[in-house]
Amino acid sequence: MGTVALVTGASSGLGEGFARELARRGADLVLVARRQARLEALAVDLAEKFGTVSTVIPLDLAAPGAVAELVTDLTTRDIRVGTLVNSAGFATVGNFVDSDAAREAEQIALNVQALTLLTRELLPDLVATARRAPTGAALMNLASTAAFQAVPRMSVYAASKAYVLSFTESLWYETRGTGLKVTAVCPGLVATEFAGVAQRTTPAGERPRRSLSVDEVVGSTFAALDRAATPPLIVNGARNRMLTRVSAFAPRRAVLAVLGRRRRS
Repeated sequence: MGTVALVTGASSGLGEGFARELARRGADLVLVARRQARLEALAVDLAEKFGTVSTVIPLDLAAPGAVAELVTDLTTRDIRVGTLVNSAGFATVGNFVDSDAAREAEQIALNVQALTLLTRELLPDLVATARRAPTGAALMNLASTAAFQAVPRMSVYAASKAYVLSFTESLWYETRGTGLKVTAVCPGLVATEFAGVAQRTTPAGERPRRSLSVDEVVGSTFAALDRAATPPLIVNGARNRMLTRVSAFAPRRAVLAVLGRRRRS
């Protein structure tokens, strides 16, 4: 209540879901994504439903210098961010040898570089907010169940999410005692636009098999954040938790074989 939360990738999917829950809890928002019209529509909806103030910043965080531009914009507006949700990201699918080099570089720039640089720039303000308002500050980085093992035909994506998971767990340890809630959110397949961007097809209007809804992911994430001791990672969904445990103990060749067959074109 009374703090400011910045959400990247806020124009749809999990980013939008996190923004709605933060607004419901009384935070004002900074909404960041490429699609300005969607951000503006979301800002109006949040104001009408929850009375929150949203600052809309249309920006492609994968572009060179984008994070510096965003931080400068926040400084100019005198906005101090108390919660950061790094939700922006995308995946490519296919054999790496056949991939588009520019697209892979963009994926790394968004999933890894932008997340890292934005976290570094805003972390002092997050910690300062946590110290004066212990229940009003959090850092949520969107990882994935793909972070727990290599994923053939999604090699760069899985590697980027392994980075996010490791990076976030380290920050969880480094910020202990500050009151800042730090966690890596690890959903599996979620019924969002993400699959379309990753070139995975699902019939129009049909929810992907064994996927979680946005509400399920957001609900389980905030249930963990509301605990006195926030865990360094949250694996959303009982099935996903089981699969990540299995993959940790199964022979790596066997895991690769199973995942490779599932994603064979």
